[in-house]
Amino acid sequence: MRKLAYVLLTSLFVALVGCVTINVYFPEAAAQKAADQFIGTVLDNAKPASQNNDGKDPPKPAEKPGKQPSAMLLDLLIPAAYAADTPDVRVQTATTEAIRGRMQQRFQGSLGTLFDSGAVGFTKDGLVAVRDASKVPLNQRAEVNASVADENRDRSALYSEVANANGHPEWEAQIRATFAKGWIERARSGWYYQDPSGAWKQK
Repeated sequence: MRKLAYVLLTSLFVALVGCVTINVYFPEAAAQKAADQFIGTVLDNAKPASQNNDGKDPPKPAEKPGKQPSAMLLDLLIPAAYAADTPDVRVQTATTEAIRGRMQQRFQGSLGTLFDSGAVGFTKDGLVAVRDASKVPLNQRAEVNASVADENRDRSALYSEVANANGHPEWEAQIRATFAKGWIERARSGWYYQDPSGAWKQK
């Protein structure tokens, strides 16, 4: 009788594990942290990337609750290799470092001035757009449009590179959305940005 019960129990666990679908979900919290560090070094590169605009350390993540016994048993049954399928999002590659350098130069130069004047702003999809061309002298508008185009080219390349570098090109849209949120959150007082409806707002 015991042997039969053992066989049935073993079969049940095997069936349970067989029904578990291992999905590689988008690690939103990790992506937001990585994006915030990148954006911080572009907009506030005089400060350590580990600090926010107020110069304070970022809040520590809440401690994870202890696992239930059933969850621990499932961890033992599911191969550890599956855990490696959920990567820690990183944005540092040779390509992203080159992009970071170009973005820093732009924000320290003409692009930062354009944001200060309200001529340009952050879009809802992680790009930059000319908001009010009348704030730019006529003879400088072609140069401004070229600078904005260069910035957006780098931004699109950045989001694609981060997704590919983490082995999940399908994450590009989510990476873009994460960065879009980060750019707006770290925008300086007086800068413009688009809300979810596309309307321009001022910080």
